[in-house]
Amino acid sequence: MMRFLLALTAAAGLFPIAQGAAQQRDSLAAAVDRLSAEVETLEIRSSTAERILSRLPRISGYLQLGYEWSEETSSFFVKRARVDLQGDISPKIDYRLQLEFASPKIVDIYLRYKPLRSLNVQIGQFKVPFSIENTHYPPLKYEFIEYSMAVCRLMGFADVCGINATGRDLGAQLYGGAIERDGYSILNYNVGVFNGEGINLKDKNKSKDVVARLMVQPLRALTFAGYYYWGEVGADYAQRTRYGGGACYDDGRWIARGEYIAGRTGIVSSDAAEPFDSRGYYVMAACWATPEWLPAVRFEQFDAVSGRKPTRQTNYTAGVTYRPFKHLRCQLDYTYERYGGTNPDRNVVKAMLTGIF
Repeated sequence: MMRFLLALTAAAGLFPIAQGAAQQRDSLAAAVDRLSAEVETLEIRSSTAERILSRLPRISGYLQLGYEWSEETSSFFVKRARVDLQGDISPKIDYRLQLEFASPKIVDIYLRYKPLRSLNVQIGQFKVPFSIENTHYPPLKYEFIEYSMAVCRLMGFADVCGINATGRDLGAQLYGGAIERDGYSILNYNVGVFNGEGINLKDKNKSKDVVARLMVQPLRALTFAGYYYWGEVGADYAQRTRYGGGACYDDGRWIARGEYIAGRTGIVSSDAAEPFDSRGYYVMAACWATPEWLPAVRFEQFDAVSGRKPTRQTNYTAGVTYRPFKHLRCQLDYTYERYGGTNPDRNVVKAMLTGIF
C-alpha cells in the first residue's frame, strides 16, 4: 500500500512536468511554422526582386579625352562620351541603347531576336557588318586612337561619299554561324539591308543598300573574311559600292590584322563630275608585352581618284596602350603622314585617356 501511495505521489508530481514539456513542443512547433512562413515570404520577395532587376538595363559607359599636336595644330579634344544601356527582354530577345554626348546623338539602338545559333535577326541602328575592324574592334578594344583610313573613308566614318556615321546605319540584318567547334562557329555570315544615309536619318531615296559578309574561322584565334556593299546615296541615287577582304589573328596576347577595301562612289560634289574609284589597305601588329602594356604598329595606304586627280596618302603609325587597371586606358600614338600630291608631309602626335564605368 505504501509503495502504491509513493508511486501515485511521484506520478502526480511528474504530470505538470510532462504537461509543460508538451506546451513547449507546441510552442516550438508554432515558432518553426512562423519562421517557415517568413522564409517563404522572403524567398517570394527575393525572387520577385530578382525578376525586376533582371529586366533593368545594365548601364556602362566611357569618356575619352585627348590632345593632338602636328605642324599645323595643337589642341585638346573630346573624342567620345558615351552611356550604354543593354538588357534582356527574354532569354532570346535583347536590346541596346548607346548615347553619345560629345556630339549628341543616338549611336546604337536595336533589338535582337536569337532563336537559333545559325539564324538571328537584328533591327534598328547598329554597326554595318562590313570589314573585321568595324564590327569586332570597338573603341575600348582598339589598339590605336584613330581607325584605319580604309575603314574610315569607305565604311561610313568619314566616308568619301560624304557620310559621317561611325560605321553605323539604320536597317536590319540576318546573321548566324554554322559548324560548331569548342564553343565557336567556323562559318559566320551577315546579310543586311540599310537606308544608306548614316545614323538617325531616314532614307532619301526608294532603294535600299545591301551588305553581305562571310567569315571563316578555322581556329579560334584566326579569322578570314570577305564582304560586299551595294547602295545608292541621297535623292540623286549616287552610286556607292564597296568590296574587300581581310584576315585577323588574335589569341588575346598577339594581334595581327590586315584588310583591303575598295569601291566606287557616285557624284558627291561639284568637283566630281563622274563616279570615282577609291581603295585602301592596312596591316598592323600588336602584342601585350605585359598585362598593362600593348605596343602596336600599323602601315596603311589610301588612294582616291576624284575629278581625274589621283591622290595618295600613306601613314606609318607607332602607338602604345597602357592599362594600369580595368577602368583606365592611356594611349599615345605617333603617325608620319606622307602625301603623294602637293600637300606637305606631316608628323602627328596624339594622346588619349579613357575612363570606363
